[in-house]
Amino acid sequence: MVTMISASIVRHLMKVAIGAFALLAALIADPAAAQDRPGPAVDLAVGWVGFADDGIVSEGLVGGAVRLYLLPRISVGPEIAYIAGPNHSHLVITGDVTCDLLSPTNGRPRRVNPFVVAGGGLFQTRQRFFNETFTSSEGAFTAGGGVTALVGDRVTIGVDARVGWEPHLRINGLVGLQLR
Repeated sequence: MVTMISASIVRHLMKVAIGAFALLAALIADPAAAQDRPGPAVDLAVGWVGFADDGIVSEGLVGGAVRLYLLPRISVGPEIAYIAGPNHSHLVITGDVTCDLLSPTNGRPRRVNPFVVAGGGLFQTRQRFFNETFTSSEGAFTAGGGVTALVGDRVTIGVDARVGWEPHLRINGLVGLQLR
């Protein structure tokens, strides 16, 4: 019961924090800079996650994120990742802030674009023991960076690496689509 209450509180606090951050960023954004902002983007990720547990426990990851640009190099948006293990799974939902290290040119991302990313949210684990399924939730964060490359008019490919809580290392391949 305590886990369910704390997960509910964490979810509520994360919604409030993400909403407050988005409102603050919208209020301080320079309207003239809006003309140079890239459009929204959607990224799909496939990768590897290594958990620290008497050595490294390797698991696969699939996920996706949406990036909404507040400034020419700063974007925010939700990310969801599903991590599968042999008798358990993890669901990670975060609100991410991404900073492109190079400015766009003419409202378009650079051909090669390094970035840093940080996010916070919820980490949920579902574990199966015999005929019972147990669920636990706790706060989560990830932080890291990577690089994307424009391979078409609106398509990007890339790679990123992150660390996070539950203690893990994550390495993803990315495919992205810029919507405008």
